[in-house]
Amino acid sequence: MIHFLTIGTLLGLSAGFAPGPLLTLVISETLQHDIKSGVKVALAPIITDLPIIILTLFVLSKLTSFHNILGVISLVGGFFILFMSYESIRTKGVELNLRKVEPRSLIKGVLANALSPNPYLFWFTVGAPIMAKAISLNISAFLVFIISFYTFLVGSKIVLAILIGKSKSFLCGNVYIYTMRFLGLVLGVLAIALFYNGIELLGIIKV
Repeated sequence: MIHFLTIGTLLGLSAGFAPGPLLTLVISETLQHDIKSGVKVALAPIITDLPIIILTLFVLSKLTSFHNILGVISLVGGFFILFMSYESIRTKGVELNLRKVEPRSLIKGVLANALSPNPYLFWFTVGAPIMAKAISLNISAFLVFIISFYTFLVGSKIVLAILIGKSKSFLCGNVYIYTMRFLGLVLGVLAIALFYNGIELLGIIKV
């Protein structure tokens, strides 16, 4: 249980702090309107990701006995997390380019997240093997992973909205940069775990 709590927490924090379309929208809403507007955008993944998770679970239910396919998915997920690790380690902060941006809302946040490829890539390559392993243990492990992931994904963006609302320079400061680099190193370890899981499912190594 602690294993899935840790993975959910680390992945949630990494995805929450990582630069991307949704974080940009959180920043622009906060700076141009107020913290409350940024928080509304931060809540978007809770709405948009549910259909993706349901679809991923449906696909998993059809692939449970196909270890080779799950192994390949796990390896692809490892490369995806490794790329996230690389991006996090080399981050130098988030550049703010806020030209005339029209007022946005939760609906715009939902659209930004739904149209981004990141949630789909994450759940079909990284989330799938983790959820498969959790479900094979018990439903509690699965729920712990999902709840911890979204608590820290949404929570980190809300914290960023509050910090940005109080200090516009936070995203270019050392605290943010070193946090991202630390999370990048942790993601590197998670990538290795996914690679190991993948080659285990492919039967290349035996436990």
